[in-house]
Amino acid sequence: MSAIERLWADYQLPDVDGLFFPDGRSYEVCLDADSASGMRFGGAFDLEEVLAEDPDWITDIGRNHSVPLADGGFLWGGEGVSYGSYGFCGRLHADRTLVWALSFEDSNPFADIQVSGSTAVFRSTSGVSITVDIDDPLRSGAA
Repeated sequence: MSAIERLWADYQLPDVDGLFFPDGRSYEVCLDADSASGMRFGGAFDLEEVLAEDPDWITDIGRNHSVPLADGGFLWGGEGVSYGSYGFCGRLHADRTLVWALSFEDSNPFADIQVSGSTAVFRSTSGVSITVDIDDPLRSGAA
């Protein structure tokens, strides 16, 4: 079981700006208002290593909004309860296991989700907007 799967089982995420997949892949991500998607991806990193350095670098999440998908899964948007500025969004299978999750320390909670085909726009309470390809979030920003 990967680090992100262990965290998600307790509805937690790392306190790290990142894109996380249950197969263990993790990528740096930052908000970028000049990007068409509102974010930009950086390099891959090892979440296991990050958490080994500081195992308390996690936050419980609160779900603010969900949208059901045709496959029985969901898109979720919400907040990390550690800090008021923390926001996350993600896609879940019907059994609520993780497909992927994006987290940002300075976005504020994502409270609105609009879906059109395989694209979703997540908007935070502070006006941050990111556009995500829900089938492959890495296509949403330059890697």
